[in-house]
Amino acid sequence: MAITLGLGLLILRVVAGLTIAAHGAQKLFGWFGGSGFTQTVNMQERMNFKPPLLWALLVILGEFGGGLSLACGFLTPLGAAGIFGAMLMAMLKVHWKNGFFSSKGGFEFPLLLMGVAVGIGIAGPGDYALDTLLGIALPTPLLFILLAIVALLVDIVGLIISRPAPAATGAAT
Repeated sequence: MAITLGLGLLILRVVAGLTIAAHGAQKLFGWFGGSGFTQTVNMQERMNFKPPLLWALLVILGEFGGGLSLACGFLTPLGAAGIFGAMLMAMLKVHWKNGFFSSKGGFEFPLLLMGVAVGIGIAGPGDYALDTLLGIALPTPLLFILLAIVALLVDIVGLIISRPAPAATGAAT
C-alpha cells in the first residue's frame, strides 16, 4: 500500500502542480498564450487591488511558485498553501459570479486545484518527493494549516481593499 500511496501522491502532485505552474507562467512570462507580467499587473489594477504590483506578484508566487513546489514535492506545505490562497482568491474574485461550471467561467477548475493542494498540504508530499529525498521533515499538517490561515487572511484583506467604492447616493446641494 505504501508504494501505491506514494505513486498516487506523486501523480496528483505532478499533474496539479505543473497545471497551476503553467497557469502562473502565462501570467509571469506570457508563455502558453498568456498575457505576461505587465498585463497581469494591469489586471490586478482593473480589479482594484492596491498596489497592483504586489497583488500580481502574490498571484504569480502562488500559482507559478506554488505549482513548481507542489510538482517537485519541495517545501510542500508552503507551495500547497500558496496554491490554496491563489485559487481561493480566483474563485471568490473572478469565478464565483459565473456559477460552478468552467464552461461558463465558473469556479469548477480552481476549486479542483485548490482541493488537490489542500489534500496534499494535509497528507504531505509522499515518498517520491524532494522533501523526502532531502530529508526535509516539515510538520506538514500543522505547518500547512498555519500557512493556509495566513493565505486566507491575505485573501480577506485583498477582497476588502479591492471592493469598488460606493456610488454617491445624494446630489450635491
